[in-house]
Amino acid sequence: MSTIAYVIAGSEATGGAGLQADLKTFERLGVYGVGTITCIVSFDPKAGWGHRFVPIDSSVIADQIEVATAAHDLDVVKIGMLGTPATVETVAASLRLQSWRHVVVDPVLICKGQEPGAALDTDNALRREILPLATVVTPNLFEAQTLSGMDSITSVDELGEAAKRIADLGPRYVVVKGGAGLPGDEAVDVVYDGSELTVLRASKVGDERVSGAGCVFAAAITAELAKGTDVLDAVAAAKDFAHAGIVGRVTSNAPFAAVGWHD
Repeated sequence: MSTIAYVIAGSEATGGAGLQADLKTFERLGVYGVGTITCIVSFDPKAGWGHRFVPIDSSVIADQIEVATAAHDLDVVKIGMLGTPATVETVAASLRLQSWRHVVVDPVLICKGQEPGAALDTDNALRREILPLATVVTPNLFEAQTLSGMDSITSVDELGEAAKRIADLGPRYVVVKGGAGLPGDEAVDVVYDGSELTVLRASKVGDERVSGAGCVFAAAITAELAKGTDVLDAVAAAKDFAHAGIVGRVTSNAPFAAVGWHD
């Protein structure tokens, strides 16, 4: 019987992030991927590659989750971009209909195609409805600063403090990603399990952010958890996997590179 991982996330039309990146990650890590689309993000090449954001109707999202969970015995899920308060509430209500072994949340807090007020409403709904359901949450620096209420995060100690504050919102494990934005030559992540902090380090691969790196990282954690790996080992394996994807990045006509791999 196949090991199955489930993702509820947005579609990203270049293929470098979102549901497309998640399903590719699942495939490469040897699990069967099932996906539900929450929104469609397509860049506009005629207007500086700005975001175009289109939410999927809540009833259609609920229908997708209903059929995915009816067709498959799903117990590990990744939550990616949700995009609107209505979507957050729909997904949270659907998740509560069954028990989950692991819920991995990549807390995508804002899309440039959204109005700031709408984005804030979504952020608040995510805090209230989704984070308490999470086994693992994987904020980047911006997301960690927003969720923790900190003015800035510029050191490993501050990564740890942010992780502790976010844990108070309900998730069992918090992984704060320093990534390219934290000063220094290393990409540093911290993992907080409610009592102890673990620091994971890798050499930075340039200073430019790579599209889809956060999606791939959270999806790789999800795939490893689906295979039965414990959380800390899953996070460490996902960091190695995402690092390799940044090294093997794919360039295109878009003004950003995306995670890829050298076979």
